[in-house]
Amino acid sequence: MSPKHRLQDHDINPCLMESDASRKCLEANQSNKDMCAIYFLKYKSCRKFWHGIMMQRRQDGIKPHMPVAEERKTILASLGGAPY
Repeated sequence: MSPKHRLQDHDINPCLMESDASRKCLEANQSNKDMCAIYFLKYKSCRKFWHGIMMQRRQDGIKPHMPVAEERKTILASLGGAPY
């Protein structure tokens, strides 16, 4: 699987929705990054959150290190929604 396709895979990329929202904002605002700062922040927060989960699972010996999409839904539901 190519790197581009890996980033579009929901089981691999936990922040696909945030990434797509950032890209769409840039497209809608003629690449004006200032107009999309909130989208960038949400994406960065998403990556930080799931990186922490991945590192904890790695330490605990849980594989795969990154939970698949269905498992991430369960994790977010247990938290009452996305914390980012």
